[in-house]
Amino acid sequence: MRRLLVFVCVVVFVDTMLFGVMIPLLPAYADTFDLSKLQAGVLFGAYGAGAVLGGVPGGLVAARVGPKRAVIAGLILLGLASFAFAAAGTPIALGVARFVQGFSSTMTWAGALAWITVGSPRSQRGQTLGLVFACAVAGAITGPMFGAIAKAASIEVSFVVVGLLAVALAATAALQRPARRERLPAGGLPSALADPAFVAGLWLCTLPAFFFGVLDVLVPLALHDAGYGAFAIGTLFVVAGLAEIAVGPMAGRLSDRRGRVVPIQIALACSAVAAVLLGLVTTPVPLMVVAVAGAVSFASLYAPAMALISDRAEAAGLGMALAFGLMNTAWALGVVLGPMLGGGLAEAFGDALPYLLCAILAGCTLAAILSRRRLRTPGVV
Repeated sequence: MRRLLVFVCVVVFVDTMLFGVMIPLLPAYADTFDLSKLQAGVLFGAYGAGAVLGGVPGGLVAARVGPKRAVIAGLILLGLASFAFAAAGTPIALGVARFVQGFSSTMTWAGALAWITVGSPRSQRGQTLGLVFACAVAGAITGPMFGAIAKAASIEVSFVVVGLLAVALAATAALQRPARRERLPAGGLPSALADPAFVAGLWLCTLPAFFFGVLDVLVPLALHDAGYGAFAIGTLFVVAGLAEIAVGPMAGRLSDRRGRVVPIQIALACSAVAAVLLGLVTTPVPLMVVAVAGAVSFASLYAPAMALISDRAEAAGLGMALAFGLMNTAWALGVVLGPMLGGGLAEAFGDALPYLLCAILAGCTLAAILSRRRLRTPGVV
């Protein structure tokens, strides 16, 4: 079990690292190919688009062929996409490679999370998923740094190395013990989608992704306008990421001991307060402090939400692979909509409005959970 956990953590680390690697590379590609801001945004968002379109198909593949084979297939596809990225000579080729990277992540994530969840005792599920999420955050922190190193050294060589690493991980996956086969009754998907707690778990993965999309766009722009450089902004997000790494397992452990809803309620309340403060602060240093607090609050939702999804999928007879495929789609929707809607509202009405929207969403979600007795019943979640 420990070997499998380490392997899954490495897989999600590599995957999320590639999600953020484009951040320092984007300005150079925009200059090289004379891209407009819209075109640069499309290039950057190609990864998320691949994840949105591949979420459910990736889960279906993992459910049909098994988590182990899905992870192997996803890693091989990731390796091929990385080789293509290294060889790309046009923005269209780069976008296609990024799209395929995002699509491949749906199979690796759905397979890896199903693999580790099926193999974990339910009493430790939240903590286990919290550890996996912490490694995903570590990858997200490392991504921009890897991109900067690749730009300084050689983008082509760097992505060939990533491709070789993905292939090596696929070979390692082949040596792992397969997941225990799930015995599932027919009609699991309709039953899960009719379960308010399962749907709530999906929404609770969309919500923090949306929040982070708003935060990741508006905070750097505000600090840049205040005269802070890339190093200071990068340091802020590294600090926030390190705090997120610490809080993920803690939130998961609390969900194992007190039920899934308790840490979710705490995280939603803290998220609403942080979002309101983000809309109110106007000076850089308080903004940095509140941004870190907001990031920690948003990130605290993921581990108990993923555990809730797995619990309710199990109760409904829905395979874990398909459940996490649906989760991938829910997360990717937040990733795509957060920056677009947050940036658009801020451009038209100022930064306070998108932060207020985040606070309203968090507050309404908390109120809905408090009003749903079934969601608050310990035996259910």
